[in-house]
Amino acid sequence: MAFLLLPLRLLYVAYAFLIFFILMLLVFLWTLMVLPFGRIRGGNLVYYGCVAWSKVWLSLVFIRHRNIHIRPREDDQAYIYVANHISYLDAALIPSVFTHPVRALGKVEMTKVPFFGFIYKNAIVTVDRSSPQNRARSVELLKSILRKGISILVFPEGTFNLTHKPLKHFYDGAFRVAIETGTPVKPVLILDAYDRMHYRSIFTLNPGRSRAVFLPAIPVDSYTIHDIAQLKQKVHDIMEKELIKYRVSWIG
Repeated sequence: MAFLLLPLRLLYVAYAFLIFFILMLLVFLWTLMVLPFGRIRGGNLVYYGCVAWSKVWLSLVFIRHRNIHIRPREDDQAYIYVANHISYLDAALIPSVFTHPVRALGKVEMTKVPFFGFIYKNAIVTVDRSSPQNRARSVELLKSILRKGISILVFPEGTFNLTHKPLKHFYDGAFRVAIETGTPVKPVLILDAYDRMHYRSIFTLNPGRSRAVFLPAIPVDSYTIHDIAQLKQKVHDIMEKELIKYRVSWIG
């Protein structure tokens, strides 16, 4: 039966990526138009273009996305969002998960991808891990964005979770910035990206449901720079417990 369905799967994936690139070209043109408005306002307008692209694309490929807020969102509060990372689909989901402007922290290597890379570098904060100086520059840029009241998004696992555990080990960066700027940490669970597109291949893309769960924010006022490990472990434990509760399918 799987063999008989393979042509339909390949046809669906070809259709999905054709629509993906057509919509991306429109966002590319939109990005060229709004960049003169400056890094903050122009960046926000680029992000709104990405939100439209994500919502239209997900609808056209029959992926039904829904955001679940455990507590009401405070639009005037900047957060450091931390989310789990387990699929290439995460990049397309982010603008539908975060429909108000945020700045994600992403790899500088992705800016080399034609068209997408241009949009990418104008919608997120890139991090160049080739030297401590470049990493420090990215951190300072994140802090300046938070001071302007714009939230940031970090995948604290760094790369895909291939362990079949709920989460990988977290890096310190997001939690250091949270403590140094006094910005609450807000965990977000991306539940179904693994099922919609397995990390082993983009050809595993398939239609179905997609959910993101916004957990309650964690204030950092009582933490000092010496408590990074404590804050990091607290957030890790909360997210791990909730992922187990939702019975995500990648847990071995």
